[in-house]
Amino acid sequence: MARAALLRLLRSQSKQLTSSNFQSGHRLCRFSTNLNSASHLAATSQRRWASNVAPSGNNSKITIGPQSSAKDSHGDEDESNIVYYGPISSTIKKVKLLSLTTCCLSVSLGPVFTFLASPQMDVILKGAVSSFVIFCSASTTGVLHWFVSPYVHKLRWQPGSDSFEVEMITWLATFERRTIRFADIRPPETKRPYTTFQANGKIYFVDEEHFPNKALLARLTHSQKPMPGSALKNL
Repeated sequence: MARAALLRLLRSQSKQLTSSNFQSGHRLCRFSTNLNSASHLAATSQRRWASNVAPSGNNSKITIGPQSSAKDSHGDEDESNIVYYGPISSTIKKVKLLSLTTCCLSVSLGPVFTFLASPQMDVILKGAVSSFVIFCSASTTGVLHWFVSPYVHKLRWQPGSDSFEVEMITWLATFERRTIRFADIRPPETKRPYTTFQANGKIYFVDEEHFPNKALLARLTHSQKPMPGSALKNL
């Protein structure tokens, strides 16, 4: 009896193991089938994406950074015509930006600080102090602009042309371009410092020591006697 019961127990255990192994194998087959399907879908999607974004013509090469365009080539051509760079152009712009910043802060925050710092002061006196602060800040900004406004930051000229283009700084520390004809150039009719030539009622200054094209400089100054040294060499 005990032997028969032991045999029946072994048979039942073997049937359970066989059933569990069959289920595991079935699950493993289903998993491998799903994995193959996913791989096939991924490969198909990758091929579709590659066909959609495949470059053509000159764009077949992989490039890093922005692609060159007609605008960039025009900018390079425009920069190639520059014959003069102001040696202290960046310094003037930085000083101009600093002056504008302090002027804006003085105009906007000066009256506020004046009224809050001395609440017991008379209102008329507070207004006078605020006006004085604003006037001092605005006047220094104006004097600085008057001083640096004739400075030529860049000069563009194409050999053979009867005109050239200069870049000048504005009130807001930005650059504007002006086209000047050689026929409009006149000797400066002013005694203010740092002037090289005059055209259309406006004066301009170039650093003669750092001007590379001496023939062009002679045309700008009408063969005036050159200065012994740079007027801004010590700035």
